[in-house]
This record gives sequence, C-alpha cells and structure tokens, in this order.
Amino acid sequence: MNITDYSVEFIKDPFGILSGKRYEFVLDIEVDEEDELYSDKGLYIRVIYSVEESATRIVRYEIFERGSEQYLEFDMEDDEIALVEAFCKEHYHEAE
Repeated sequence: MNITDYSVEFIKDPFGILSGKRYEFVLDIEVDEEDELYSDKGLYIRVIYSVEESATRIVRYEIFERGSEQYLEFDMEDDEIALVEAFCKEHYHEAE
C-alpha cells in the first residue's frame, strides 16, 4: 500500500467533550492489483486521528472506493495500520 495524496483538517470540538485534539485525514492510496482491496477506480482511507499530551493514536478508519464512495468492509493489516499511523503522526501539525 502506498499513500499517494492526502488532506488533513482539524476537527473542532466547540463543547470540549473530547480530550485532546482530533484530526481528519483523507488518504489516497494505491494497492497492488492482486490485493483483495484493489479497485480500478481507486481507494481512499478516512482516518480520525487523536493527539493527546501523553499519546497519539488512530481512533477510527474507513476505506472507501473512489468515485462510488462505497464503504469497503475491510480491516487493514498491522503493517498497514503502522504505516498510516506513522504518516498521520508526521503530518497532523499541517492542519494547525
């Protein structure tokens, strides 16, 4: 899996309900044609990423097919989650 493009936005919490800060990433990805996730339309992952004083983490992720916006019920493998988490950790500050 390769991340080819992305956007990141700070999620406002006007009521102060959430601890820390939340960011929404939209990651365009490429996967090998032999991967069960492959779509010729393309794929993207919507990630909610949490940043707190003591830790950062992925709160939630969803995989969608580009164009149809169809949600795909697939889980990422551990190495893919680690890649996405490292990417988010490196880029969340761009939303501030």
